Amino acid sequence: MKVVLIALFVAVISLPLAANLAGVDGADPGAENRELAAFPRVDGSLASITALASGFSAWFDDHFGFRSRLVRWYGESRLFLLRVSPSAAVVKGEHGWFFYGDDKSVEDYADAEPMTDGALANWRAAVTRARDWLSARGIAYVFTIAPDKHLIYAEEMPATLTRLGELSRTDQLFTALQDTGLAVDVRAELFDAKTRERVYQQTDTHWNERGALPAYQRIIAAVRARVPRTPAAWTRDDFTPAERTIEGLDLAGMMGLTRVLREVDLTLVPKRTRRARVIEPAGGKPTDEEGRLVTEIDDPSLPRAVIFRDSFTSPLVPFLSEHFSRAVYLWQNDFDADAVSKEHPDVVIQEIVGRHLYNFIPSPELVPKP
Repeated sequence: MKVVLIALFVAVISLPLAANLAGVDGADPGAENRELAAFPRVDGSLASITALASGFSAWFDDHFGFRSRLVRWYGESRLFLLRVSPSAAVVKGEHGWFFYGDDKSVEDYADAEPMTDGALANWRAAVTRARDWLSARGIAYVFTIAPDKHLIYAEEMPATLTRLGELSRTDQLFTALQDTGLAVDVRAELFDAKTRERVYQQTDTHWNERGALPAYQRIIAAVRARVPRTPAAWTRDDFTPAERTIEGLDLAGMMGLTRVLREVDLTLVPKRTRRARVIEPAGGKPTDEEGRLVTEIDDPSLPRAVIFRDSFTSPLVPFLSEHFSRAVYLWQNDFDADAVSKEHPDVVIQEIVGRHLYNFIPSPELVPKP
């Protein structure tokens, strides 16, 4: 009996490798929200040969036979049987909603750690120094904080999470910048739009196109107040609302359930042709999450822009780019005077998502004086 059990055990643990040897790749890159390890290449050097073992181990961890199926089964059993999230990075909310749980998101929802006076002073100094440096060069400046989904849809967060404070770090920073006139708060527009339709994705961290539109309109209104030749924002009448059922998005991928979860994507189809085109990287799309993305319109009467951003700007790019002859989107939280000097923009837009106020405090001395 023991021999039979041992034989069965060896057979079971050998199945994944046997499947790989038979040409079966157990990976499903589209089912997870990350880039899977590539098969290691050996160039014959000692360093390459030394790295082969670790490279193959990483590849096998991501590609062993039946891996994607096992990941899906694990996720389904946790989510549908135990009714808990199979990933620590995802919070299972109410009524089919999921929320990002990493990156201090839960602490941000709970208002657990107010920003210190020193951190607030750093933020205020960095923003005002950036304004002064830009102003000395005739460049306008707009600063905004993108609201996390857990702020706009707090009622869908699990009741087991208790809010500890009354003010968020976003509240604190907007208050600290109130007298500067620089900070653009899009929360009121989103809460208003929410009364009519869903403005964030249920299986993704970000706003959908119906949420991106009012945020964009508020940002462009602020840009126009500083650079009057900026065209007016597109209105809801410039779009036809549409719906489509899609596979789960980034939060579903973090749970290995992209192929399992579905949601209705609420989109906006433009009635007029969008003129902006991505010129860098070649072949890129406006919503691609690139470290540097550049769009252009062949119209020199339009202003130029540099946008410091994170992932929340990605859905805004198709909207914002229609207002600039050249828009350079740089994936970074901090202000970069060198990047601005190279581009000679008319306006700089700086966007940061609320939860990043937990992980990033600027150093004002890195912003040059006028």
